[in-house]
Amino acid sequence: MKKIINHPNSVVTELLIGMAKAHPDLKYTDELEVISRKVKSKKVGIVSGGGSGHEPAHAGYVGKGMLDAAVAGNVFSSPSPDRIIKGIEEANSGEGVLLVIKNYSGDIMNFEMAKDMAEMDDIRVESVVVKDDVAVPDSTYSTGRRGIAGTVFVHKIAGAKAEAGANLDQVKAAAEKAIANIRSMGMAMNSCTLPAVGKPGFVLGENEIEIGMGIHGEPGVERTSVKTAAETADILLSKVLADYDYSGSEVAVLINGLGATPLMELYILNNEVEKILTEKNIKVYKTFVGNYMTSLDMSGCSVTLMKLDEELKELLDAPCDTPALKVL
Repeated sequence: MKKIINHPNSVVTELLIGMAKAHPDLKYTDELEVISRKVKSKKVGIVSGGGSGHEPAHAGYVGKGMLDAAVAGNVFSSPSPDRIIKGIEEANSGEGVLLVIKNYSGDIMNFEMAKDMAEMDDIRVESVVVKDDVAVPDSTYSTGRRGIAGTVFVHKIAGAKAEAGANLDQVKAAAEKAIANIRSMGMAMNSCTLPAVGKPGFVLGENEIEIGMGIHGEPGVERTSVKTAAETADILLSKVLADYDYSGSEVAVLINGLGATPLMELYILNNEVEKILTEKNIKVYKTFVGNYMTSLDMSGCSVTLMKLDEELKELLDAPCDTPALKVL
């Protein structure tokens, strides 16, 4: 294993300390592994989080117009309720807090437990669950569909609505609208290596890829031979478009890398995705290409579409300033 680390057991703490030092607007809470905005605004607070190893998610989206706090678990492990409670406290300014949760059993259990505890302290908390992965209806890691890269769009929409001064019910409604209109599908070309394990979690052959693999290495729907960019775009989009009717609509597109895929390849994939969308009379309003929700050093990608109406377009275009995403 070749990694730029000190010790496998300290990677989460040290990455968050390093992030806070690089971005002076952020604050790190020692031992509870929370990154939050140093300056609170009088508005609804937005909190998300999950296992580490998906950087820049989730701490990279803390800042004006997106999250107010992000809670980190150990690598690929849900954060504990005490960490989540601290995230809620850091985000709370008296207007209530929305939790954006990815659809994994551990995340749902711990975030909901923290929600209950916060409400006992008279903090009003609501939650939404992102389940954008169309690869499989159920998995051993989640109840129903997994939450993957589409979560970033939910952060953006909820954060913009909160920044505009909406109340907690309105912020939750905007997040739920985004969730209803988001679908994603991914593929992997090799495994990732967990620092504490020191070897890949699974093995793909030299000429093999796995379609529909999750961001923690969960099983996909098909193991097949390496495809061209055009074939990959067709496979991923066919699943997305079969699941939700985007025809005749405007969409935001997210071409997401899983950590080890060069931008060259992601842009080539985007070219093929947009060709297909044009052929199907789906208008691309805005495109994001890069590493937004990764899986350590896994090589692969995912494609996300979000169907837009005027409200979602306005919120997508609203200013934000975070380490991983800026709209100015």
